Order: sequence, then C-alpha cells, then structure tokens
Amino acid sequence: MQKGNISVQTENIFPIIKKFLYSDQEIFLRELVSNATDATSKLATLARKGEAKGDYTDKTIDIFVDKEAGTLTIRDRGIGMTEEEVKKYLNQVALSSAQEFVDKYQDDASIIGHFGLGFYSAFMVADKVEVVTKSYKDGAEAVRWICEGDPSYEIGEAERDMQGTDVILHIGEDSKQYLEEDEIEGLLMKYCRFLPYPIRFGTKTETTYEEVADTTEEGEEKPEPKKIETEVDNIINNTDPLWKKTPNDLTDEDYRAFYRELYPMGEPPMFWIHLNIDYPFNLTGILYFPKVSGKLELQRNKIQLYSNQVYVTDNVTDIVPEFLTLLHGVIDSPDIPLNVSRSYLQADTNVKKITGYITKKVAEKLSSLFKEDREAYEQKWSDLGVFVKYGMVSEDKFYDRATKFALLENTEGNFFTIEEYRERIKENQTDKYDRLVAIYTADAERQHTLIESVRDRGYDVLKFEHAIDAPTMQTLEQKEEKLNFVRVDSATPDQLVQKDEEKENLLSEEQQETVTSLFTDIVASGNNVELKPLDVQDAPVQIVRNEFMRRMKEMQMMQGMDANMFPDSYQVVVNANSPVVKERLLDVEDAGKRSENAKYLYQLAQLSQQMLSGKDLKEFIDNSMKMM
Repeated sequence: MQKGNISVQTENIFPIIKKFLYSDQEIFLRELVSNATDATSKLATLARKGEAKGDYTDKTIDIFVDKEAGTLTIRDRGIGMTEEEVKKYLNQVALSSAQEFVDKYQDDASIIGHFGLGFYSAFMVADKVEVVTKSYKDGAEAVRWICEGDPSYEIGEAERDMQGTDVILHIGEDSKQYLEEDEIEGLLMKYCRFLPYPIRFGTKTETTYEEVADTTEEGEEKPEPKKIETEVDNIINNTDPLWKKTPNDLTDEDYRAFYRELYPMGEPPMFWIHLNIDYPFNLTGILYFPKVSGKLELQRNKIQLYSNQVYVTDNVTDIVPEFLTLLHGVIDSPDIPLNVSRSYLQADTNVKKITGYITKKVAEKLSSLFKEDREAYEQKWSDLGVFVKYGMVSEDKFYDRATKFALLENTEGNFFTIEEYRERIKENQTDKYDRLVAIYTADAERQHTLIESVRDRGYDVLKFEHAIDAPTMQTLEQKEEKLNFVRVDSATPDQLVQKDEEKENLLSEEQQETVTSLFTDIVASGNNVELKPLDVQDAPVQIVRNEFMRRMKEMQMMQGMDANMFPDSYQVVVNANSPVVKERLLDVEDAGKRSENAKYLYQLAQLSQQMLSGKDLKEFIDNSMKMM
C-alpha cells in the first residue's frame, strides 16, 4: 500500500474563498476590522511587557471609502509586519499569526482570530487587494503587497510614516454597494459596535446650543440660543461595554441605558441578569427580561453573541436554552467554539456547560425575586409566566427549580405556587380516584357563565389563557403526583370532579326517550345527546367537550394539521331533572311547539358558549322577540 500527501492546487482556492468560505458576503468587513483589532492588541501587549518602545497611545482604527478610486481601506496602528512576516502570513493560506501570538503570550493577549483565513475574505468583494504595512520593530521598512485574486502576488517597498497596516480593497463590479458610506456604516454598527479600540469612520456634525445673554427690554422677544455645529470624529463603537464592567460598580440606570443602546425602540425591561464567570469557561454578558405581551415569535433572536467583543450572530439556540431565546441582551465568550466563518457553533462540551450555567443563573434570579418581593413578582407574572412555563416544558433541570416560583392564577386574580394550590383544592376537588382535579378556563370572559356555575359548587377555577399553557398542563400532569387538569366546559359542573354520588332521574323511561329523540333530531350529526339527572337548579341544556379528545385535536392542529380535518365535536347534555324540560317539552301537547322549544333551549346552550352566529343567531333573536 502506497502513502502520499494530498496536493492542494492554490489556483483553485480563491474561487472557493469567494463563494463558499463565509455564509454572508458582508462578513469580510468584520474579519478585516477584527484583524486590525488583533494587530492593535498585539502591540498593546508588547508595550505593556516593555518589548515595544514608543508612544502607542493612539489605538484608533480608521475606515475610509474612496468612491472615485473604487477603494475601501481599513487602517490600524498596530504591530505591523516586516517583509519576511508578510511573506509568511499573507502568502500561506490558513497560517494564522494570531494563533502563533497566542501560543507565545497566552496569559497576556486577547486575540480574536485563530484561523488565518479572515484576511482572505477580502477577495469576496475585491478584485485586487493591497496591503501597506510597517512593523513596530526598530529600523523596519514599510512593505507593499498586492494580489489580484490568483496565486501570483507582488511585494516591494512602500511609504508609511507610522507602524501599522492599511488593507486597501479595490472593490469588484458585483460588490459596488460596499462603496456606499451608509452601507459601510451599517455593517460597522452591526459587527464592530463594541470592539475594544475606537473605530473611526470619517467625521460627523454635532450640534450644540449656547445661551445668548439676555439684554432685551420688557416686552421684547428673548434671543434664541445660538446654534453651534462642530465637526467631530465619527466613532462607531463603545469600547467599554457594560457587560465588561463589574456589577457592583453599576446602577440600575446604567443597565437601562445600555438596554436603550441595544434596542432604541424597545420598551424598558422588567429586570436583568449580569453574567460573569471565568471558570471552567470564560463568559460575560447581560440578559434582560423584556415585556413579552404574549408575542413570542416577535421576541426571538434578540440575544447577541460576541466573541471578544466581536459580533458573531443573533442565533444563539445552541448556547441558550430554547425558552431563554425570548430574552434580550448580550453574551460574550472567547471559549465558544466557532467554525471558520464564525457564523455557526460547533459541537463542544463547553457549549453544554455554558447552557447549564445560564439556566442556573436565570433560575436563581427568578427565585430571589419571588422570595424578596412576592407582590411585585406577581404583578409581573403575565410576562414572567411565559419564560417560566416555557422553561418548565422544555428543560427538566429548570422544572425542578421552577416549581418553587412558578405561579398559578385563578379567575379571582389570586396567585399560588403549585404546592399552595394543591393544598387549596385538596378538600373539595379530590375525586373518587384520589386525584386532585384542577379546573381551568381558556377564556374567562367567554366562559363566564360556566365559571360561575362551577364556583357555586365551591370549586376553584384557574386561568390558562396563553398558548404555552396547554403544554404546561401536560408537563404538570406528567411530573406532579395525582394532579389532573380539566377545562370548565369538559363536563357538566357536577361531573368535573367525579364523586361517588348518583342522582335520581325524575323522568320515566318513556319520557326520557321522548326528550332524547327531540334533541337528537335538532343537534348536528357527529355530536352526541345525553340525558342526565342533574341538580334542579342546573341549566336545562348544556354543551360539553371531552377533555381528552379536545386536547388531541388542539395538539394535532399545533403540529400543522388542517383545522378542517377535525370538525368541532361536542356533547349535548339535557338535564332530566330540570323543571324547564318537563314544563316546556313534556307538558306541551303540540309536537311542533315541543320541537321549537327544544331547539330554543339548545340555542340557549350554544349562546352561553358563543357558538351562535349568522343565520342561527338571527333566528334565535327573532324567536326571543316573539316570546316577549
């Protein structure tokens, strides 16, 4: 068996870089500015160690657009390169000088790039790339390197006064948008707004107003303040973002101001968590709890992921548990394993550790808020409940913690923990199988009549009106011992909590057949009619929906199945002991009138659940007017 080395043809590498290296073409600017930041960091490290002599106080990175010349330039005042270093680092694809520097100064340096491919992203948008660089080393000469997107290059002498590097992109015909200042400023704001060194993009006009001395007499108009316009550097970034600071040094207003910086149009957050850990991985950040107002999908992708203050992505589902993607804020970690383009996360044990840490911190914050000020916590529950319930459904470890601060709200506006609620309903709502039965409504306004009927029996009714409540109930039923949930319309009030009680039917068998036949002729096919002996004060006709079947239908619809595949089915329960049934149906001799009365009673039951509309509703109103 023969052995050999795979040959990589360099003439084929540039088309691959241009088309496939990065998921988005615009990434090139992030990569080049990151390289400039690394060069600046390297020089700062060497200066601190006394290995670089000179005045290196100006660490500004400049971005220039020359539309006439068709060029975009990224200029740094960093470490620069000698001719030998240019040949070593620019002429060998994927040889990363950053990695070499980190290996040597790993305790002192904070370097962004590790792949050695970032520089070549320039060829995604440029037909030609020039590099003019001068090393910080004594006696170093400036060097110019030129490449036109093929394996050949030119290298020679150049003019440059200070140490550092200019990367000059001659923008290609298919990428002319990168010669528009608005486009470049937008990309800088997206990817570079929190880099640790100033990013300057030309100048901007700042307007201030100076009060003018008031020398007017009484009755004369006071002079307007003097408008002063000043040209100042247009610094794109905040070099010292809040998440890099110590929490003890910050005020609540600092956190709110930073939130406004991240989301200028957003509502103020409810509260926040400052993440700060250096073992077993490095991670900093601030997570804000927004007011979700039930709009789950609109809230997603608001957490920004950074690596050493360089923006990576706002898709953080691999780092943050699914339920916490509803949060807003920033996470920054140099330990997050990124692929070559930094756009996607790679599988790594650190990611799981980070996920666990964030989940734990969120649970601790919610627990402390609940314990410290329960009343304030309850007031925020309409927003907080979405996070907590979502987490309980999707994360077992979070569920275990959340049972101590997850709340259930009843129709009277009172809140209970799960354990508190079990105690509340234990006496009245334990069925014949020794199960606790929690009764709930999905629409308190619409089901008001049913709720009142249930409460008249001494039962409590919970409000479960959010989309997340259905899976939350199922999770609670699975994890909590002998706890069942039934909707207020899933049975007649006397059967919501099944007891060993049997009521006498006051009708003869012949009368039962007559009543059942009347309603069977009226009720739409597919819906059952049942005659049951209920309390005399109960409604003569009620409509109930089987809890199990209704949940199955809702689950299938949530999975994207056509709603029309599952017609609305229900059971019509006629109260055999209602005096109305006897007086309006059995005691009426005219068959047509009996049928008319039966239909009216059925429509009353439909009306109580807002099931009447259109032609049926008009017919009901007309009949009601006749009766009056």
